[in-house]
Amino acid sequence: MLDLDRVAQLPLFTGVSERSLRLLAQHGVQRSYLSGEALFHAGDTPMGIYVVLEGRVRVVRGQGGRHVVVHTEGPGGTLADVPLFAGGTLPATAIAAEPATCAIFPRDALRAAIADSPDLAFVLLARFAMRIRELVGRLDQISSSSVAARLAAFLLRRSAERESLIFSLGMTQTQLAEELGTVREVIVRELRELRQAKLIRPSRGGGVEILEIARLTERAR
Repeated sequence: MLDLDRVAQLPLFTGVSERSLRLLAQHGVQRSYLSGEALFHAGDTPMGIYVVLEGRVRVVRGQGGRHVVVHTEGPGGTLADVPLFAGGTLPATAIAAEPATCAIFPRDALRAAIADSPDLAFVLLARFAMRIRELVGRLDQISSSSVAARLAAFLLRRSAERESLIFSLGMTQTQLAEELGTVREVIVRELRELRQAKLIRPSRGGGVEILEIARLTERAR
């Protein structure tokens, strides 16, 4: 059982009736995950919809040694939406990118909440539509740009987020490969080429320093 006040504070349930909130709190459960731990695997029978309370979760899909990030969710983000609407098993695997805590709401409890507060269905569908738009954007980027361009763009975004030319990648090289739709060996090669071109150099703690932001921006195009 979840704390009622915490459920009521989730943006996902804004405008939901108190009766529905109590139902969700009564049937919902809270679980915590270590960094690298799987919340669920592709092909699993879904427990319900997951709402990220703390941390960050990566959803990946693939076979063998090659995986691609479908989407990444932080606090307030939802996971396992597809089976809620389409039924069936989970289409992808969710892995905690850092220590994470989620609230899990069973499908039957969500159905009852939607019946009592129909606007909740539109909120869930809006999130689902945004997920599809994000996925289409990722596919467009992968199909229309080289790995070198995607890596340069990632480094520039990371620098902007940290407001510094010196920053950590925030993930392993394998995870970065999954983020950019390639494999680790290609990422290793591309990072080496950027260093040889004197566009970047290693910084303390395994981080990166951008040396030529204009040239790196040109490479990202």
